[in-house]
Amino acid sequence: MSRVGRVERTTKETSVVVEIDLDGTGRTDIATGVGFYDHMLDQLGRHGLFDLTVKTEGDLHIDSHHTIEDTALALGAAFRQALGDKVGIYRFGNCTVPLDESLAQVTVDLSGRPYLVHTEPEKMAPMIGEYDTTMTRHILESFVAQAQIALHVHVPYGRNAHHIVECQFKALARALRYASERDPRAAGILPSTKGAL
Repeated sequence: MSRVGRVERTTKETSVVVEIDLDGTGRTDIATGVGFYDHMLDQLGRHGLFDLTVKTEGDLHIDSHHTIEDTALALGAAFRQALGDKVGIYRFGNCTVPLDESLAQVTVDLSGRPYLVHTEPEKMAPMIGEYDTTMTRHILESFVAQAQIALHVHVPYGRNAHHIVECQFKALARALRYASERDPRAAGILPSTKGAL
């Protein structure tokens, strides 16, 4: 069974198309107009082994906020769509990723209940190119709200803003990959005592 999600989202501020295949090979085609964000979404696809296409046109003449936020919302919705009924998946996943002096710890539960816990070092550089570093939390909030997952992201230390953000996306990719993969011992079983996810 194909596990593919496709979401189109159009507002007065942005036009977004996201396609994701959870059983892909990490092939990506990303264009949001925000270079560093493209780089992070590329990390998500490649390290999650998700085939990921993202095409966003937004009101970048104002700033990147709407473009980044609406892309994250569409990505979360596409991910949820691709998960389908969640029968036979592992459900839980975690990964710890270092990037030089920075470390990210990510744990995910594909629970059907949106919740985010996010910590990262204070006093980070405010910008990475045209990317506002305060947007990382907002990306995760937006993704979680639409994907309906519980996500804990903790960066206990780091110095370089690029590294701090990038290791979060890499660890998120791996945690999502592990959680969404099919468990050969649980074929046909929904991983919930409630009978619903």
